[in-house]
Amino acid sequence: MTSLFFDTSLNYMVWLYQLIECTLFYSDILFFITLIVMTKTQIQKVFAAVALMAIATSNFGAVSASQIGTGSVDGNPAFDSVINWDDSFPGTASGSVSDILIKARVNPTLNMAISAEEIDLGVLVAGVASTGNLAIEVGTNAVNGVSITARSQSGGLTNVADNAVQINSLTADGVAENYTWASTINGTDDSSYAAYTAVNTGANGLDSAKEITENATEYNVYTTNRPESTSGTIDDVTFDVSATSTVETPAGDYEDRVTFTVTGNF
Repeated sequence: MTSLFFDTSLNYMVWLYQLIECTLFYSDILFFITLIVMTKTQIQKVFAAVALMAIATSNFGAVSASQIGTGSVDGNPAFDSVINWDDSFPGTASGSVSDILIKARVNPTLNMAISAEEIDLGVLVAGVASTGNLAIEVGTNAVNGVSITARSQSGGLTNVADNAVQINSLTADGVAENYTWASTINGTDDSSYAAYTAVNTGANGLDSAKEITENATEYNVYTTNRPESTSGTIDDVTFDVSATSTVETPAGDYEDRVTFTVTGNF
């Protein structure tokens, strides 16, 4: 019986020792886990502290400059802007007011001078062309130049006593003659622009003689693409007229009136 008790007590003690040993082992593990958790928490706290310091430093930098005034435009608050000082001695303060407008205007100018009020072809001799001309001068600051056109008011050299009789290439009055216009551009221009050009071409261009038979067409006398000055001499372009009668052309005085139109392309 004593032996049984001893064996039982011995087993209990062994069990108790093993229990204690196991408890110590798990306590070490729990301590290690607690240490890890605490270390992670401390790291997080350090990171949080660093972040707070960064925010504080950033905020300090943002407010380090003081507003000491305002830039403005009288009567218009849309231009208001802040003038800041860097809070230092010695230091600086600065601000800007933007979009202040500077403007000016150059008024347009356009002048056309014609050298004479009439072209007198004199007494026409049958079969012989009688010619005459006048000159035109233009001055303008039109950025895209000018155009000068000419339009007959009668559609031919018209008999003063009988408007049904005309000198031109039509045969409505019973006989055909010739009445033509042309223009000649001066080879020396009055423009300072290197890209300046002057032409009298096109379907109704007077670069070649055009027979005048009606009073609606605007004929191109002179067209440019840049501003030009006036030279003091009327000589930008010459308007040329020619008329030829026949032996059957009715006697009398003949006239045509011309409308010159100048257009500036501003």
